[in-house]
Amino acid sequence: MKKLLFLSVLLVFAGAAAQDTYLQCGKIVDVESGKTMSEKTIVISGNMITEIKNGYVSGGAEDQVVDLKSKTVLPGFIDMHVHIESESSPSRYLEAFTMNEADIAFESTVYAKRTLMAGFTTVRDLGGSGVNIALKKAINKGTVVGPRIFTAGKALATTGGHADPTNGSSNELMGDPGPKDGVVNSPEDGRKAVRQRYKEGADVIKITATGGVLSVAKNGQNPQFTIEEIKAITDTAKDYGMLTAAHAHGDEGMQRAILGGIKTIEHGTLMSEETMELMIKHNTFMVPTISAGQEAARLAKIPNYLPPVVAKKALEIGPKLNATFAKAYKKGVSIAFGTDSGVSPHGDNAKEFIYMHKAGMPVIEALRSATITNAILLGENELGQIKEGYIADIVAVNENPLDNVETLTDVVFVMKEGVVYKQ
Repeated sequence: MKKLLFLSVLLVFAGAAAQDTYLQCGKIVDVESGKTMSEKTIVISGNMITEIKNGYVSGGAEDQVVDLKSKTVLPGFIDMHVHIESESSPSRYLEAFTMNEADIAFESTVYAKRTLMAGFTTVRDLGGSGVNIALKKAINKGTVVGPRIFTAGKALATTGGHADPTNGSSNELMGDPGPKDGVVNSPEDGRKAVRQRYKEGADVIKITATGGVLSVAKNGQNPQFTIEEIKAITDTAKDYGMLTAAHAHGDEGMQRAILGGIKTIEHGTLMSEETMELMIKHNTFMVPTISAGQEAARLAKIPNYLPPVVAKKALEIGPKLNATFAKAYKKGVSIAFGTDSGVSPHGDNAKEFIYMHKAGMPVIEALRSATITNAILLGENELGQIKEGYIADIVAVNENPLDNVETLTDVVFVMKEGVVYKQ
């Protein structure tokens, strides 16, 4: 009798563990081939895609069925450039002096959820206060709802450069931040700063190779690292298995970053044809962030929204991103999808698809850049596609985006790691 009872308990637990989810999909866009498949069922066990069946299949009585017969289904999107801790506002520069880490943390959870609900199941956060590392851990634990995060922690800058945390401060508050604070002034500083980021739990390294638009500093494009400093950073990052990225608007800073071993160039606004050829030669990727350029230029026209020194740069640099991207894409530069959300509103990430398409990139290539390409760059060979053996990061929209790209801004279904977050 006891043996029979034990077997019954085992069967109950086995049955509970074996519950699968069946997504009945009207259409699935295969981002690798560019083809659209019709009337398929995706079978998900745990967090993995185990099978894609022909027709609409329901499974057993214990399985969950999701009706997406009128929708188009795609792999979850990956955004390679966000700032999940913050968002543009007229009080943003004052908040550096008024907000505590706890305040930033609570706000970041709102931005994280908004990003996931927009269909972005994975993001690369390229710099904040360090709250981004804690947020990543909280999402991984299931404490907070949000995308999978690969984060740089604190971005690396030179003294007075873009991402120096004390830019715009009074002399009394300015101090002399060093590698621990993400400020680098020698190859030795660079190595220590990378190791510090690793120690704190960062996954990737970002440097600010040139001046920036939104920092309170006069120049938005001058080179700010030497090649020797950059090489020390990239060599150390390689030792620790960390992908590298460089914020760069000016051409000279981009060339130094590429020659120094940086893998992705963020923005690339004033990129010359010579630099484009250098990127192709070194297999360096451009992350265009057209959304940020559009939004920065828009905000600069609102009286008193941005400090005057920032508004001037935003009007000069912001509008140029679109044309540079178009030229780089046509030239053959490899493109990775990224928005710089935080400058533009979190949750509006998919507008980047529209901008990329209007600039000349076919929708399927834009989709590949936000899925397969970004997964490869992150070293995640189980993300970015709807295939057997891949993690079940899946989204759905009302129309086929290959016919109407704007449908990507209205994601109606979101699954991350086999869990439905939006339906």
